[in-house]
Amino acid sequence: MKTKVLFVCVHNSARSQMAEAFLNQLAGDEFIAESAGLEPGNLNPLVVEVMNEIRIDISGNNTNGVWDFFKEGRLYQYVITVCDAATEKLCPIFPGITKRLSWPFADPASFTGTHEEKLAMTRLVRDSIKAEIENFIKIHHQINFWHC
Repeated sequence: MKTKVLFVCVHNSARSQMAEAFLNQLAGDEFIAESAGLEPGNLNPLVVEVMNEIRIDISGNNTNGVWDFFKEGRLYQYVITVCDAATEKLCPIFPGITKRLSWPFADPASFTGTHEEKLAMTRLVRDSIKAEIENFIKIHHQINFWHC
């Protein structure tokens, strides 16, 4: 059975979308990743662009509301917030045995400067999220190894 993971941020427009895409790409045989936001917005075009650079197309993704998932009674083994601590506290507590993790990343929507400067900062966030996902997969493998 696959492990279900929900990534949550404010608008489900950037960080949570990247985390979902990376987990599904790198370990989709073991995980089902979804993402949602507290106030769903529109996909951040900078994020779409930097993900396309590494051949991951999220341009057709929809943004989702975390409260909609909660009301549907969805169950997750992990709920991982990728926003700041103050925003994280607004997330609902999902029923069932759920581990909550917090991975705070800078919000690409807050970046200022030229288009190239904003792209460069968004790439840093993208690469940090990918590294965190790779570490999460590694730790999950180690935990499962010791529970066998």
